[in-house]
Amino acid sequence: MNVTIVGTGYVGLVTGTTFAELGHNVLCIDNDEKKVAMLRQRHMPIFEEGLEEIVNRNMDSGRLKFSTSIREGTQFAEIIFIAVGTPPGYRGEANMSYVEQVGREVAENMNDYRLLVEKSTVIVNTNEQLRRTMNKYLKEAVPFDIASNPEFLREGRAIRDAFHPDRIVVGVESDRAAKLLRELYEPLLKRSGCEYLQMNIASAELTKHASNSFLAMKISFTNAVSRICELCGADIQEVTHGMGLDKRIGPDFLSAGVGYGGSCFPKDVDAFIRMGEELGYSLDLLKEVQAINETQKEHLMRKLQQELWVVQDKIIAVWGLAFKPGTDDIRMSPSLYFVPDLKERGANLRLWDPIAHEKFNQALPGYTYCNTLEETANQADAILILTDWPEVKNVDLAKIKKLCRCPIIIDGRNCFDPATVRQHGFIYHSIGRPPITKSPR
Repeated sequence: MNVTIVGTGYVGLVTGTTFAELGHNVLCIDNDEKKVAMLRQRHMPIFEEGLEEIVNRNMDSGRLKFSTSIREGTQFAEIIFIAVGTPPGYRGEANMSYVEQVGREVAENMNDYRLLVEKSTVIVNTNEQLRRTMNKYLKEAVPFDIASNPEFLREGRAIRDAFHPDRIVVGVESDRAAKLLRELYEPLLKRSGCEYLQMNIASAELTKHASNSFLAMKISFTNAVSRICELCGADIQEVTHGMGLDKRIGPDFLSAGVGYGGSCFPKDVDAFIRMGEELGYSLDLLKEVQAINETQKEHLMRKLQQELWVVQDKIIAVWGLAFKPGTDDIRMSPSLYFVPDLKERGANLRLWDPIAHEKFNQALPGYTYCNTLEETANQADAILILTDWPEVKNVDLAKIKKLCRCPIIIDGRNCFDPATVRQHGFIYHSIGRPPITKSPR
């Protein structure tokens, strides 16, 4: 089948590459000429493990191509996926302007039936607005359908999730649209054996926001419990292990830490709250989820400040800039809160991240970056861990201890076993576990 994907961000590029790998002919469209030029030269605009190899393989086969023309994309395929950004607006609501623009341009260039599929994370009933836009800008009376097909990719594991999804959700309101999407996904269904859920469009649209908000709620609940653990001497990892063995709860997203970030959870929770308000229901539960997430960063900063007393002129090693390991995405990353704040307090910062340093430097230039963890630790007064990269978890603590001026670790991701850190002589503060406050020099 021929498929057009509008948008070559995380969702669009991974989705288009997946369809091409499954044997379909895919044309990916983006209005960013520089990004399209990069992709045609086989330079990836994002890091995702395994992505570059699959893109190259399908470009070699001719099944995957890139363009800046929506007109070309509209003429190329019967199925057109909208995978553009829906960034937060002024009040936290999802900005639908890019989705609207795609609908308008597709309508202006249609001369035969087309199926527009919402792949972007959109608010419920976006399909109705998109349908109105299409009808306004159609030059002639040609039939079309709108469908919803939300994505559930995890950054850092997007390729694996694309080929081994938990489920495929489609929202349709016509037999023609249902048949096209089922045919499109048939190779993946045979390959993965996952469940294929067909529902109405509003239900599919809502499934995405409800899923992300629930996962964010699990994270914030765990962080709230971690604060109780710190007050009563309990260990959050023992508590969550006991909780996670209950099949009704499960172990995923029960890791205490500095809070969730990235491009999805903060934006989607905010949009879900605004959506509820517009529909006449206040999602106060999610407002508290947001509040806990924000105060968790403040809580970790207090641990650092209380241990150092005076932050000014102290050398602080920051381990991790990406919002999670396996990606170079820094959107809503805790590092965007800590690094500027510590700089304003007069700290001397040494930053490390194996992948995200370039994007961080583009967003916040003027910092010192190190190639190794050991380099950041040389004469450091404290180490602040914000991303649980494997390199961090496997670091030689004995070597790090010898390099530090003060053996202090403030761990926002609970990367280490406290007993191990104690043996190496560190002062150690983590999340939801008793601190190690004396260094056996």
